[in-house]
Amino acid sequence: MSDTAYIKLIEEISLNAWPSHKMELYDGWLIRFSHNYTHRTNSVTQVGASSIPVEEKIAYCEKIYQNYHTPSIFKISPLIDPSFDRLLAQKGYEIQHTTEVMTMDFRNFHPWPAESAEYEYYGRNSGLPSFVVYPEDTIVMLQDRITDEWIHSLFRLNGTTNPTLRRIVPSMFKAIPKETIVASIEIDGRMVASGLGILDREHVGLYAIYVDVSCRHKSFARAICSTLLTEAHKKGAQNAYLQVVQGNASAKSLYTSLGFEDLYTYWFRVHANPPLSM
Repeated sequence: MSDTAYIKLIEEISLNAWPSHKMELYDGWLIRFSHNYTHRTNSVTQVGASSIPVEEKIAYCEKIYQNYHTPSIFKISPLIDPSFDRLLAQKGYEIQHTTEVMTMDFRNFHPWPAESAEYEYYGRNSGLPSFVVYPEDTIVMLQDRITDEWIHSLFRLNGTTNPTLRRIVPSMFKAIPKETIVASIEIDGRMVASGLGILDREHVGLYAIYVDVSCRHKSFARAICSTLLTEAHKKGAQNAYLQVVQGNASAKSLYTSLGFEDLYTYWFRVHANPPLSM
């Protein structure tokens, strides 16, 4: 598979993995809206061929986002004609959230070796252990579905306090159409680390990797990622992917040590309040 074809695959399965609150398909452009929860779920992504003039399409998207009272955001990946990025720059759109996409062939996987795993719950049909134990009594708990309790604990970890987001985001997580592996680490009944693996076409994507500030430098993220990747591989995943914001050196170092390599970079062009075209 060529690099372009593989990038297209990763872009497609990552769209499956992260649904938006509202979506509209417009002449090959996917307009996504989620009250600014993330740029990925609140931006325009080009997914197909177009026939409408580009200036007309940009104006249409700007009107949509103005009606939603949010910035206009366009995702720019290597699949996009560079002239489109230049056009947005000329219109005053600025680059935000440059993101590096990393992938891994499981033949290059270097997990943190677990000490044991327990299959304590009868009736599970997911094949997942209920928890995996690592050195220093680090215990990763696993579920095969996203629960309200996990989501609300995630809000605390990633600082989501906006009432609208706390209302709509649970439905976005529950709209994920693919098989999931849900991981967490708890201390005294409180989730201090999280992770989500989403399976699609022999790939697993790593999402929602968070560690409480008070628990940094304890290898919790390494334990979470190792567990998600190991269990996904057992389920048939041959490759993994993830997305990390450019400049996050500690996360990049962790992912590289696990076996991930850079594939491509994308960014968002953002205009806080573009004038409506007449």
